[in-house]
Amino acid sequence: MPDHRFPKDLPFSSAEYSRRLSLTRAAMDRAGLDALLVTDPSNMAWLTGYDGWSFYVHQGVLVFHDADPVWWGRNQDSNGALRTVWMADERVHGYDDTFVQNPTKHPMQDLAARLDDLGHKTSRLGVEMDNYYFSAAAFVALTKALSGAEIADATALVNWERGIKSAEEIGFMRRAAKISEKIIDGLLERVEPGVPKNQVVAEAQRDAIMGVGDDWGDYAAIVPLLPSGSDAAAPHLTWDGRPFQKGEATFFEISGCYRRYHAPLCRTIYLGTPTDTFRRAEAALTEGLEAGLDAARAGNRACDIANALAVPLEKAGIERGARCGYPIGLSYPPDWGERTVSLRTEDETVLQPGMTFHFMPGLWMDDWGMEITESILITENGAAEPFCDRPRKLFVKP
Repeated sequence: MPDHRFPKDLPFSSAEYSRRLSLTRAAMDRAGLDALLVTDPSNMAWLTGYDGWSFYVHQGVLVFHDADPVWWGRNQDSNGALRTVWMADERVHGYDDTFVQNPTKHPMQDLAARLDDLGHKTSRLGVEMDNYYFSAAAFVALTKALSGAEIADATALVNWERGIKSAEEIGFMRRAAKISEKIIDGLLERVEPGVPKNQVVAEAQRDAIMGVGDDWGDYAAIVPLLPSGSDAAAPHLTWDGRPFQKGEATFFEISGCYRRYHAPLCRTIYLGTPTDTFRRAEAALTEGLEAGLDAARAGNRACDIANALAVPLEKAGIERGARCGYPIGLSYPPDWGERTVSLRTEDETVLQPGMTFHFMPGLWMDDWGMEITESILITENGAAEPFCDRPRKLFVKP
């Protein structure tokens, strides 16, 4: 590894970063790209190790075929890059603070000048067009400043290379899964009628950050989601100060996070006596989960998981139009999905060993909802391996 001014605590080995860079360069070659601008913080971290809460300003990693990547971002954040990326210090470039939120100039103008200095003023440059962190204004400014270059859409180019996890990555996800189990166990213990939601979430966040043993918890890419009663028809509501009530179900969508790696886990708690509707839905959902896990085998397709899940649900008269899962791993807000494969009937992506998914068949009906999910690993042989080990059922507290 290059010499650095500051000590490094890189999450992964140099061989692991070399593997990732090689995969990305091969994908660039297939796409006919001379250079690649990566602005997704998850992809930036995956390629370089960069870790900082700086994605609210323009930043990126430049990837080339014949030189180490360059980290580029705000000057004050370059101090974080010097401490977290594997590249030599001279591969860290910062821009002046006058570019920040200034309507008369744009950081992409600085990036264009950097590319010119690096000999890529007229290159074919890939950018992540459909990405939370690359704005329309950024595209316009970059295109204008690099008028001699060809700007190509490289959305999800790196994301697809992240799909098959290394042994090192799977190890991190196993640590995150232990934290997920701890969070769910705490929720099952603390949720009672009359207890305000914010108090329960506060303790859940404490469990998440304290971690398990020496495995400390990082912040998750999504905050805890926990709608109750009829609000559970809406899957992405967070919390408020209202108390839990008897006669209502609440689902919890949470994830432990270890060094940015996630293992989401959802369970549902019913306070009181569940209705027949809930019991029938529970039976169909758990049967579908087991069938989907069995279908999640190397050589099968993403759609095979969705189709296996659908059979018992359809028998029970339950229709769900949403996809039932997505790839997971290293992520930053606002999402812990990798935005590539979807577990749905239209996706024929072939499953390969080392792929990891949140198998997420949530039920969101007109006036109720239920989530029982698993984060899974596609194995060399046999059915998928769940990362967590908690009963797949509707939890009931009379």
